[in-house]
Amino acid sequence: METTRRVEGVPTARRTAEGYLRASFAWYGLDEAFTGPRWLMQVGTTADGSVQHGSTGHGDTPTIKSDASAAEKERFAVVVTVAASPVRRTGDGTGVLDATTVSSAAWLAGSGLLVHTWPASLDHATRDNWLDQQTETAFELADDLDGPAWSTLSLPVDGVPVPFHYRESEFGWILAGSAAGVHIGAYGRGMSAYGLGFSQIKDLDAYA
Repeated sequence: METTRRVEGVPTARRTAEGYLRASFAWYGLDEAFTGPRWLMQVGTTADGSVQHGSTGHGDTPTIKSDASAAEKERFAVVVTVAASPVRRTGDGTGVLDATTVSSAAWLAGSGLLVHTWPASLDHATRDNWLDQQTETAFELADDLDGPAWSTLSLPVDGVPVPFHYRESEFGWILAGSAAGVHIGAYGRGMSAYGLGFSQIKDLDAYA
């Protein structure tokens, strides 16, 4: 899975669309059946500045809360779009970038959910170690989409049923699949993944 430089942190509402507009691929979000708030999150780039992936949020803006009951009240879904890319040279010609796959989308979705998770039993210092361990686990799970941790479900993408890999955790759900020219990942909490649909974003102003 390709490693990219990301804009980290809790998503900032009304984040600029500049990075999204530099992408050479189409962005995806929840389809028109979702009528709640939409917002931009972050894009990920390679060392040469090429946009490779990014996320859009839907519903409540997720926060990191140690109060489990408060976190459970959040209702959000984040859609991750990853450019489908083959193995290729870096922009400066000094290295090789791995191909992006459905596993790339699953990994970004899994790690994204962890960013907004804080088990009530952990203090600040312990959470850093916990996050490292859980992130490594998310990577391993994303690399084994045919394993027992994942099930499958079919969700519409631009109105066409598409198979997705799906798994649940105590912190929320994660799914990943592919569309034309991109891989789509998603994660959320408080909203059922089974009722979601995805569509290409025609106007980023809806998220600004």
